[in-house]
Amino acid sequence: MSRPTGPGGPGTVLARLARPAGEPTRFAVVADPHVATRAEGTSKLFERTRPHFEAALGDIADRDVDAVLSPGDLTKDGEPWNYEAVDEVLADLDAPFHAVPGNHDVPKEGDDHETPTLGRFAERYTPSDPVARGPDGLSYRVQVGDLDVVGLNSAGTAERLTDSHEGHVDAGQRAWLADQLADTRTAIVLLHHNLPEVTGQLDAHRAAVEPDLAAIPAMRDPEPLVETLAEGDVPLVLSGHYHLPTTAVSGGSSGQSADGVREIAAPTTCSFPQSYLLCDVTPEGTTVRLVPVADSIGLETAHARRTGDSATARALTGIAAARLAAAPLVDER
Repeated sequence: MSRPTGPGGPGTVLARLARPAGEPTRFAVVADPHVATRAEGTSKLFERTRPHFEAALGDIADRDVDAVLSPGDLTKDGEPWNYEAVDEVLADLDAPFHAVPGNHDVPKEGDDHETPTLGRFAERYTPSDPVARGPDGLSYRVQVGDLDVVGLNSAGTAERLTDSHEGHVDAGQRAWLADQLADTRTAIVLLHHNLPEVTGQLDAHRAAVEPDLAAIPAMRDPEPLVETLAEGDVPLVLSGHYHLPTTAVSGGSSGQSADGVREIAAPTTCSFPQSYLLCDVTPEGTTVRLVPVADSIGLETAHARRTGDSATARALTGIAAARLAAAPLVDER
């Protein structure tokens, strides 16, 4: 099939990676849409979340993808009516859609609504016939083109992490993950929360630029997970959560992906820079492009709204703008 991957391709090249490499495979990554139908305002532009999600999937429909992957936060806070809106948007998508839950998709103490069961999440947003499914029912392994995609639930369940928006991958999940990685040739991992080096970019910005940047809930005890990923020779981890287009290598000694685990964190579709990722795997490696889902005025509006919202929103917008100005963030080829 003909898939444009050169300079004339859509969007901005965010990264050129040496791995994964293989038979041509194209997938999109749509992160943190936070679909909200009964809210407005904030830097997430709640009143525009559904149109932005629709715009992303509408553009993807013309990109000949093998699958659409989502690292979660499909809804504002797990409300039933917002899940219904997500389902309505996804109804027109022809490509497979594989998601993992985000911290805003799972039940939390203090919710003023009854979040749909995680069994419903698994039924609607994870593969119907995965190669394997994890012990929590929300993790899975599925074939996408020439790749094995391992979706890993870092957001918790109705019994775990209900009092926190932090992430965690426990020992049972890690053992299951190790078994899956031992049985694959080229696996990428999809999860919501971020690995240490991406989180460290926020810490560095707080220290150097914005001391009032809040401590955003992060991954608990991430080092054992990084070790499992490195031992399984995972060439790429895809995450969301911070609403930032960025990349880093965790667990390596020199910042090179050959020595650690390469993470690409996807931008959100809901706030600046409202975008999704389009990823092309070829025998030469993988190209990751950032594709906006809003026009220039929409992007400028989101930037203005976010920089004026709070110190944390201003800081995240500054980091995102710096990453866009520096694109491509990595070129291993």
